[in-house]
Amino acid sequence: MKKMLTLLLLVVFVAVEAQIQTPAASPAASVSTTVGLTDVKINYARPKTKGRKIFGEGGDFLVPYGQLWRTGANAGTVISFGDEVTVGGKKLAKGDYLLLTIPGASEWTVILYSDQSMGGNTAAYDQSKDAVRLTAKPAKIADRVETFTANISDISDDNTTANIEVAWENTSVKFGITVDYDGKVMKAIEAGTRVNPNNYIAAANYYFENGKDLKKALEWITIGIETGNQNAFWNIHTKAKIQHALGDYAGALATAQQSRDKAKAAPSDFGYVKLNEDLMAKISAEMPKTPAKKKK
Repeated sequence: MKKMLTLLLLVVFVAVEAQIQTPAASPAASVSTTVGLTDVKINYARPKTKGRKIFGEGGDFLVPYGQLWRTGANAGTVISFGDEVTVGGKKLAKGDYLLLTIPGASEWTVILYSDQSMGGNTAAYDQSKDAVRLTAKPAKIADRVETFTANISDISDDNTTANIEVAWENTSVKFGITVDYDGKVMKAIEAGTRVNPNNYIAAANYYFENGKDLKKALEWITIGIETGNQNAFWNIHTKAKIQHALGDYAGALATAQQSRDKAKAAPSDFGYVKLNEDLMAKISAEMPKTPAKKKK
């Protein structure tokens, strides 16, 4: 009896060990990026076309128009936002949301759903749990997408907007998200300048580049230069640009000359000699001309 039990356990153990792993029909995938200062991530499963007709009217299509779709395979697609974002004109708290869609010939309904536990079971869908519902226009794409694909694309130059895109077969659908990093940066400036005076340089640059209080930017960059590396000609050049923007032509000219001289004395000027000479020429051209005194 004891030998039989031992043999049985051995057979079970070998059977467990001998399990064979094969490729998933809809492999798992993820894509992530940072928009502004907000981490955005998409976790999803990727079904394949396998010769099927995907989007269209009626039961001949895998994803019929007008029906709720889990937008992917398996447990559906989850979009995660590391900070509050705006989607479809609505503020959306940081967190994880299921991406659901209702495809149509000329318009798709896009839903960010608050209850992840629903997974791919769209029969349990409850519209009251929609965090955001919006419409988007589908686009036809020339290159056929055989495997369902999600992406975070079209990040704007100012890092405030991006598009979430899903594409399959010959259809692509995008919807936009907007982030706000200014409040985050302002809080960091307030906290950081108290702790480390060198952060005044970063704060001044941020204020100048984003058109904020230039007088405060000048105050901060002056403190940063005085308490930090006084030979940092690149920071002195920024100070000259701030003075120029404030209309202090004489001060900007003197500061640009100082930056140029320090750049000339450095082992490498990183192009700042020319940058300063260009700035000095611009300032000189814009300086108000002093009227000549009349002879008595």
